[in-house]
Amino acid sequence: MEILGIPLQALLGQLLLGLVNGSFYAMLSLGLAVIFGLLNIINFSHGAMYMMGAYVAWMMMEYLGLGYWWSLAIAPIVIGAFGIVIERLLIRHVYKLDHLYGLLLTFGLALVIEGVYRDRFGASGQPYGVPDALRGATNLGFMILPNYRAWVVVASLLVCFLTWFVIERTRIGSYLRAGTENPRLVQAFGVNVPRMVMLTYGFGVALAAVAGVLAAPIIQVSPLMGSNVIIVVFAVVVIGGMGSILGSILTGLALGLVEGLTRVFYPEASATVVFVVMALVLMLRPAGLFGRES
Repeated sequence: MEILGIPLQALLGQLLLGLVNGSFYAMLSLGLAVIFGLLNIINFSHGAMYMMGAYVAWMMMEYLGLGYWWSLAIAPIVIGAFGIVIERLLIRHVYKLDHLYGLLLTFGLALVIEGVYRDRFGASGQPYGVPDALRGATNLGFMILPNYRAWVVVASLLVCFLTWFVIERTRIGSYLRAGTENPRLVQAFGVNVPRMVMLTYGFGVALAAVAGVLAAPIIQVSPLMGSNVIIVVFAVVVIGGMGSILGSILTGLALGLVEGLTRVFYPEASATVVFVVMALVLMLRPAGLFGRES
């Protein structure tokens, strides 16, 4: 069976691969949306945190002999703690300033981090093996799906749903949202708003670290892996609506599928289709698909 001259098997296979890419987009854009939506900071260092998460996993394997599952648990904690230090030393000074100051600060931070890792490890990538429990593949009839890629989709969707649920449907999430809109009122109820803001930033970059660990067995661990993906992720956040958590998740998954379809029908445009969609959305709805008009 063919659709517009394309075999159905090839079409379904590309859609599934697009869903894997969309899962990474959703995870990374989720962390960006959390930080911007709750702290009003455009965190351009998010790609560097993603790269650092992958390197923590690689270094734990290389120097400590700790496997993938340990890395998946420890790397987000390590990078989250690093994010908390950065927030206390640097980020908190630009909360009340124009968005441009936060963007320039985090962009410079990203360049410094990337430069340190390139100086230490070089520009070439480091291999990271797939864990034994997730080796092999499953025959779906229309394609052979590696088990690890299926795990990436499931894990990403689970993390995205839990994050959305905590922020939108729990008391902690309501404190976070209220604390960013009216911190004095929330402090009057005994909530330590600066600590809450600090932990929120740490949580946002920890999400990037989770994505980095998930990506390590699929792509080589490289100092450039963050800068290669961060522009696309920012486009995802803009399309979904800056600060919209649900919008970032749904848009990330949808654009991964759009990329997959583009590779089938017009491969030359697969690298730019996200930005074409972003331009169209900004012309029709400047606040994004799920954003609130100011």
